[in-house]
Amino acid sequence: MADLKLEREFRTSPENLFAWISDGEKLLQWWGPEGLHVPEHDLDFSRLGPWYSVMVNEEGQRYKVSGQVTHVDPPKSVGFTWGWHDDQDQRGAESHVTLTVEPAGEGARLILDHRDLGDDEIAANHNSGWTSSLRKLEAQFQ
Repeated sequence: MADLKLEREFRTSPENLFAWISDGEKLLQWWGPEGLHVPEHDLDFSRLGPWYSVMVNEEGQRYKVSGQVTHVDPPKSVGFTWGWHDDQDQRGAESHVTLTVEPAGEGARLILDHRDLGDDEIAANHNSGWTSSLRKLEAQFQ
């Protein structure tokens, strides 16, 4: 198993950053790598329970991921399971994501901790995807 940890600092309050990682409407503005859009979803990390999103690229390829929100601790952290679906909509191996917000200087720090990824290649792919998504989140605060 491989784990991935990314950290970014934002010029906003921890409470506002928490809203951007938990509120479905705000999540949609940065969820998924650059170049993909999310036409189908149940993104709401402000409550426990199931979630899913379908990301679609410019060629029309669909990427579905789903899981369960496992904890919500405003304005500090949210956690959720993560599992990709195959072309037959069968859910694959499960990993776990925790998004933690903490004060940092004059702003807030986001720590993204994605654990139990299958191997180093899967972790590298998630690193690329999350890095791209976080660039979209960073753009919200510029």
